[in-house]
Amino acid sequence: MRMILAVAAVLYSASAFAQTDKPPMVGDKQLVQVKPKGTKEAAAKPAAAPKGKPQSIAARLQACLDLDDGTKDRLNCYDAVIAPAPKPKPAKAKGYADCRFFKEEDERLACFNGFAESIPKLPKT
Repeated sequence: MRMILAVAAVLYSASAFAQTDKPPMVGDKQLVQVKPKGTKEAAAKPAAAPKGKPQSIAARLQACLDLDDGTKDRLNCYDAVIAPAPKPKPAKAKGYADCRFFKEEDERLACFNGFAESIPKLPKT
């Protein structure tokens, strides 16, 4: 009976020591997880919002202003915020949501730039 208790105590203490803050190891190398690579569009998207606090459309549009002006990356960023839905002959845009109706990329980019630059800077919290 004592022998069983001694073996149980040794095994229990060994499992307690195995649960440390060290990362798991394979041989002498650290075990790592491989994440799938994102597409180029995912890289052009604005930074993700902190968990529990979603970003507004205005904040996401302003985040696109950090990318180089007049580039495809900035347009992809805008398109990620508001998906394009071209119409044959759109009228002048009355709001940022109307920019998605322009078929030409240059017109759509200029429209988004105009609205994103006119939005007052939001305070960072």
